[in-house]
Amino acid sequence: MKRKSTLMCLCVLAGLLLAAQQSDVIIKITKGERAVIALPDLRGAGEAQRFMDAFNQTLWNDIESSGLFKMAPKSLYPLEVPQRPEDFRAPLAAPPARKGQPPPSPRRLGPWLTDWSGPPVNAGYLALGYAADQAGQFVLRGWLFNVGQQDLTNAQVFGKIYLGSLDQEGARKTAHEFAADILAQFGGASLAGTKIYFVTERTGRGIKEIWAMDHDGSNQRPVTSYKSVCTTPAVSPDGATVAFTSYVGGNPAILLHSTETGRRLRFYGPVSSMVATPDFTPDGQKILFSFTINDWPQIAISNVDGSDLRRISYVRTIEVEPKVNPKTGAQIAFVSGRGGPQQIYRMNLDGTDVRLLTSGEGQASNPAWHPDGQHIAFAWTKGYAPGNFNIFVMDVATRSYVQLTHGAGRNENPSWAPDGRHLVFSSNRSGGPQIWTMLADGTQLHQLTTQGRNTMPVWSK
Repeated sequence: MKRKSTLMCLCVLAGLLLAAQQSDVIIKITKGERAVIALPDLRGAGEAQRFMDAFNQTLWNDIESSGLFKMAPKSLYPLEVPQRPEDFRAPLAAPPARKGQPPPSPRRLGPWLTDWSGPPVNAGYLALGYAADQAGQFVLRGWLFNVGQQDLTNAQVFGKIYLGSLDQEGARKTAHEFAADILAQFGGASLAGTKIYFVTERTGRGIKEIWAMDHDGSNQRPVTSYKSVCTTPAVSPDGATVAFTSYVGGNPAILLHSTETGRRLRFYGPVSSMVATPDFTPDGQKILFSFTINDWPQIAISNVDGSDLRRISYVRTIEVEPKVNPKTGAQIAFVSGRGGPQQIYRMNLDGTDVRLLTSGEGQASNPAWHPDGQHIAFAWTKGYAPGNFNIFVMDVATRSYVQLTHGAGRNENPSWAPDGRHLVFSSNRSGGPQIWTMLADGTQLHQLTTQGRNTMPVWSK
């Protein structure tokens, strides 16, 4: 009996240690506790009022989806909402308490910081402002306040004027800019202006093209129109070039397109039965990819035009999906079957010091480096719902990991947003495969695509 009790205690302790390790993985990425922010709807004067719905929705979405804040519910906001700092009225000091009586409250003269810092709102920060049309422009005056301060001078974090065109696009632009300045105060970065590239089958049966969309799923548009099979996209670190595999010429080949002009760029790749899974080095000067050599897909590296091709891996097994550490440029995470079922490995850029990252259980694929170069996201059949791929995040140094998706279909191809707090991935949880985003802790799931089958997303700045 004593032995059983000891074993049970050891199992419980092991479980607690694993849970702590898993929590540490997420805490390192999400940086712990979130501040509470109140974000009342801003109003506009004149023609600007027509576009305030678009402004307020964009501002709310940018702040909420950042993962940096807890949003104070609008239903708890006070009736008097200040539009500018001058609308605040400091309360009069309370008179001295009488003996045996409870202390009196300060005399309220109008909107004040404690309306937002105290119950029921309990916010730490308040964003306020107003818009107007001036000389045919959408002009926003926005402020951020730390409502936990005692006076306005210390409470005001910043105040700024934003300009946009007098239409919905201009209203959204100023909302993105206001949100970006708020996020910057907390070490965050706006995702506005970033792009997600993906493979879609919506243009015809048996046809796969590369498309792009904005970070929130809007503005979906084609990048290629080869009426062939285009797959495994990768984007250069500066966002100027997209590389992918295309069968437009019959045999598979790596093609490069400029994301700015849409023009095809020069690349001389090998002729092989399989050429796929390209990735750029952090300086954008070289490309890694996999192609078949002596019946086995192997990893190689070349200049960005295909010259100076050099083989990196030399094993009689499948080796694909090389992904270069964006921080150091010296290590590669890749998928290999050298130990049996496909797993995630790491090696140096010259092919030395090969190490297994995943445990050897199940099947693992789709490694994606976090911008910090210390974590990877990947798809794995281990864990809940074995046999189905789920998204995991691993601390590469410690091999500790956390599972982000659970029991919701097949989840694959994770890719980090430039802010390092969001992931985009493909999932068939809603039926056919679609593109989804989530925070790095697995929360705030959003479906971005609905038309056709959509896979292999890559998030680019």
